Amino acid sequence: MLHRLKNWFRSAASASAVDKSSAAVDSDYARRLAQESSRFEKEIDVNALPPIFHYWSNKYLRPILESFGFSNPDQFYARHIADRAAAGRPLRVLSIGAGNCDTELRIAQCLRDWGVDGWHVTCLDLVPAMLERGREMVAKAGFGAQFDFQQADFNHWNGDGCRFDVVMANQCLHHVVELERLFDRIPAWLAGDGTFISSDMIGRNGHQRWPEARRIVDRFWSELPENYRYNQQLRRQEDRFLDWDCSVEGFEGIRSQDILPLLLERFGFERFIGFGNVIDPFIDRGFGWNFDAEAAWDRDFVDRVHAADEAALLSGEVKPTHMMAVMRMDRGLETECWHGLTPKMALRAVD
Repeated sequence: MLHRLKNWFRSAASASAVDKSSAAVDSDYARRLAQESSRFEKEIDVNALPPIFHYWSNKYLRPILESFGFSNPDQFYARHIADRAAAGRPLRVLSIGAGNCDTELRIAQCLRDWGVDGWHVTCLDLVPAMLERGREMVAKAGFGAQFDFQQADFNHWNGDGCRFDVVMANQCLHHVVELERLFDRIPAWLAGDGTFISSDMIGRNGHQRWPEARRIVDRFWSELPENYRYNQQLRRQEDRFLDWDCSVEGFEGIRSQDILPLLLERFGFERFIGFGNVIDPFIDRGFGWNFDAEAAWDRDFVDRVHAADEAALLSGEVKPTHMMAVMRMDRGLETECWHGLTPKMALRAVD
């Protein structure tokens, strides 16, 4: 269950104490589930990012991705599916935590543009309103026959006995409490040569910075003009960077730091791209909207933060907070990675 609540069970002195702890955990899960469902039911565009993010990603992240044969996260999935579909038999794809299915639709559009057919996508999500939006968008784009939609909590979904060639998890793993349970279920959903593919966040729980990264963030924070230190998400001034733990509500980043070590225990990595850390707070939704992506000072500042971030990543001083990974059940695979940053090298020792 919840990572920081495990000690409840270890220190319980009696069966009744365990029962009380279990009830508390169940109650907390239900509360977070209601918060998560309420948030995403109303959120039409869950991926909206400020222009300064796109300045950074186009200048720095895109060249990294293009060295692997794709330009963006949508193409990361689409290229893998296209390569698998080239085998000549119908390809079945399961997308867990699909939300509005907008990523899946863009993948379908990529495949159509590339002339790739012979595939089918099952979108699985907890929130009916999001799946219905996805169903409408997919039908409007002409892909209705190539999609189906399953409303369920993937932590408890049995897969109806289906086997999939590709299971994809796009930015949903950092919302999962019972990661062990999910990762143990995925092999049952995979066909014999199936792949598990994910783009997700693997930094500290609650998307906080670890101390070694926080020191670099604070150094650059001191350079920011006062109006750049206003948190647009939390509607508060942060003259000192407060590094909010966003896992206290809902499931955002609830066990991010456990994702990579648990994957390494269960899967082999065919490809791993780890990136980003110190740059995150400056270009994400909280403070990124304060930057003008067309202004020279703003661009120069982001350039300098990125340079410090990349140097710290490649030296091992900090670890990546993002990953794109293609995994198989064969743990003996040789991993294709960026600048020697293997999954094991990307692990941070946690006290």
